[in-house]
Amino acid sequence: MAEPKAPKMPARIYSDILNRILEGEYREGSRLPTEHALAERFATSRPTVREALAQLRADGIIATRHGSGTTVIRRPDPDVRRFAPLETLSDIRRCYEFRIVIESGAAALAARHAGDADVAAIQLEWDNLEAVIGAAGIGVQDDFAFHLAVARASRNPFFITSLSSIHEQMAFSMNLSRSLSLVKSVERQRLVQQEHLAVLRAIQLRDPERAAHAMREHLEQATERMFGL
Repeated sequence: MAEPKAPKMPARIYSDILNRILEGEYREGSRLPTEHALAERFATSRPTVREALAQLRADGIIATRHGSGTTVIRRPDPDVRRFAPLETLSDIRRCYEFRIVIESGAAALAARHAGDADVAAIQLEWDNLEAVIGAAGIGVQDDFAFHLAVARASRNPFFITSLSSIHEQMAFSMNLSRSLSLVKSVERQRLVQQEHLAVLRAIQLRDPERAAHAMREHLEQATERMFGL
């Protein structure tokens, strides 16, 4: 007999386990229940449980070692669930992974090919973000505009198309990240803006290696702030 709503069950298990980790029921270093125990709890099959656990492993939240069971290795930022459905965390991580590869390359090319007007456009978007911070706003579209300006400065339309095609995903993750920053502190917002400034300065200096590093560092730090790596 087929399981009811089988396609949604792994997401339900994922969310339940993640909630328990965020609430401290399963602490870092502690073992999760066995696959058999989890299958009984959710009245489902072990393969379905494995699918949920695989997603938690992909998110860097748990690790499974032969003979030692499955252990919690990281606890994401507890405030994440205030702003995002838990089942979207994996997609957010994958979006950041994609952006790290694409945008670091775009920043390097921007440093090499940008004209004065391109650099001025990036500066303008940075200034807009400064105004957002001063007004205690979130500034999701301003954040996206900054990154898009860097892509445009690369003078390669494929970078522009790539970012535009994931605008919705980027906006979602930026909203989550910036909402968390508002919760945490103004200092955290300022830190993000300093990372943006490092990208801008590297492009102004026409230093491709420095620009790529600054963009990669910014996006890796954004991932770390969200997932608590």
